[in-house]
Amino acid sequence: MKDYNQHYQQLNELMLQLGNEIPKTMSAFGELHKKTIEAGALSSKVKELIALGIAITVRCDGCITYHVHDAIKAGATKEEIAETIGVAVLMGGGPSVIYGCEAMEAMIQILNTKKAEL
Repeated sequence: MKDYNQHYQQLNELMLQLGNEIPKTMSAFGELHKKTIEAGALSSKVKELIALGIAITVRCDGCITYHVHDAIKAGATKEEIAETIGVAVLMGGGPSVIYGCEAMEAMIQILNTKKAEL
């Protein structure tokens, strides 16, 4: 079983390394991410949940890890994440069920870590 908290940290480290190799690209991507997730007509939480649903349907393991983490950080509840997984299953079929299970496990692990930190 994957340790999603560790996976999140590993991805952060790898993205920093990638940023050293291609600084302009990663800087631009970071700014795009920041500006896109900022609250506007939609809250940051809703935007993270949308990103999570897309991550599940496109089967991006790292994206699932990131967007579960960031959705929780933005205030998403277990129920909101579960419904997001449901919408992803609707749109992505059987493969999204498998990646939805990955998202659910990531949520459980990250929420348990957050509770332990409190």
